[in-house]
Amino acid sequence: MLGPARRGAVAAAAVASAALAMTACQPMDSSPSPDGTAAPVTRPATSPAGGSATDGPSAKSSASPGSGGSASSAPATAPAPAHGTPSASAPASASAPAPGGSTGGIVPACAAKSLKVTARQAAQRPAGTGTGAAIVTFTNVSGRACVLKGHPTVAGAGNGSPEHNSPLKVTPVGPAAPVTVTPGGRASVKLTFVQVQGEADGYCASGADPSVYPTVVVGLPGSGAHQVALDDGRFAECDDTVTVTAVAAATS
Repeated sequence: MLGPARRGAVAAAAVASAALAMTACQPMDSSPSPDGTAAPVTRPATSPAGGSATDGPSAKSSASPGSGGSASSAPATAPAPAHGTPSASAPASASAPAPGGSTGGIVPACAAKSLKVTARQAAQRPAGTGTGAAIVTFTNVSGRACVLKGHPTVAGAGNGSPEHNSPLKVTPVGPAAPVTVTPGGRASVKLTFVQVQGEADGYCASGADPSVYPTVVVGLPGSGAHQVALDDGRFAECDDTVTVTAVAAATS
């Protein structure tokens, strides 16, 4: 039989063997905690894209204190804008263009000084030996568009002052509409006279004597009066009457 001392030694050896067996069953990669007991190691979970779960917005800091690494923190969330305050990313509202611009303004009437006026005998005119008919052309010599309108007034004049003239009786024909004349553009009217008949000084079918004028004064509403001579002679007419068309865009 074993003595009491021997039995105590055997019991102590059995307890030590059991403790060694339990220690061998623990994971080998456990790191000791500050109190000397083994602490479990948490491995980073792998995200579907192959990255660490700490890459996500909800990841906590993985750096140990004193390790020198910077903490991986979740991205800050911008505060919601205050009630009634527009977001900085909202597009600005474009304002409508002010009226009266270059495309929306009213085109003014052509001033007298904006026009160069010429006259020539018309290709189509009454048969006879007088002027018959003339085309009076207005050319815009200014730097901006302007408007001509209406039927002209006509007066016979000499080569002197246009105020010394003899007004003719005007018969207007055709509708009148405003005509916008661009810089360098032209508009015209046609004057048709009672034709002179016969040779030499001629005669009028009415029995009156023909009238001959070196120039005529042609006026348009709002655009002044213009003294103009024919490019190839004088104005010869009968009865001091003239038929006039309204101003229109020049075709030739």
